Amino acid sequence: MKLLHIVLAGLLLSCQACAADSDPMTTPDTNQGLRFLSLGDSYTIGESVPASDRWSVILADLLRAEGVVIQSPDIIARTGWTTAELSEAIRQANNRNTYDLVSLLIGVNNQYRGQSQERYRTEFRELLQTSINFAGGRADRVVVLSIPDWGVTPFAATRNREQIARKIDAFNAVAKEEAGKAGVRYVDITPISRTALDDPTMVASDGLHYSGKMHRLWAQETLPVVKSLISKK
Repeated sequence: MKLLHIVLAGLLLSCQACAADSDPMTTPDTNQGLRFLSLGDSYTIGESVPASDRWSVILADLLRAEGVVIQSPDIIARTGWTTAELSEAIRQANNRNTYDLVSLLIGVNNQYRGQSQERYRTEFRELLQTSINFAGGRADRVVVLSIPDWGVTPFAATRNREQIARKIDAFNAVAKEEAGKAGVRYVDITPISRTALDDPTMVASDGLHYSGKMHRLWAQETLPVVKSLISKK
């Protein structure tokens, strides 16, 4: 039990503890191509998986395989971040670039810490506008991914998984509604994340986050949506 608490404190909740693990910004390719910014938390930075197994990195690879010229994503993400912490990190990064594609996946730590859906809605709405600004004002170049369900991981084996699922679904309903209002596409990867309950290969070595195999499924689910977005002039 003590080990589980250490894992949780270090990997899910404490952005301070994770601050030394990795720089939240990746260096963009020098090659020409579409510019891609990926915003989020542990599910975007790819906690406990190699950088090459992050879903947004895989997505860029899949797009290149289909002939799309795109740079590797810039990433602003860190394990433990809530919507407020992501917003603050974006402000501190002072990133003035404009991107052809922006992704947003955030909220699991809001849910875990017991923050209200009303607060999440307000802060998520602000992040949506920030994402649209990064996309040069084009909402049709922004994609939101739903929050995966950590309740299916081994870490949550002794917890009320049904309750966790209901709360995750409630937060995702907020994200989907706000994305729709903003004219932003929404990709539901939560059902895919729940397949980890019966497939241990979908879980990373820490027993809490997801493996590269799962990240690839998220990228494949997002691929057709992104292709439709970047095809627009």
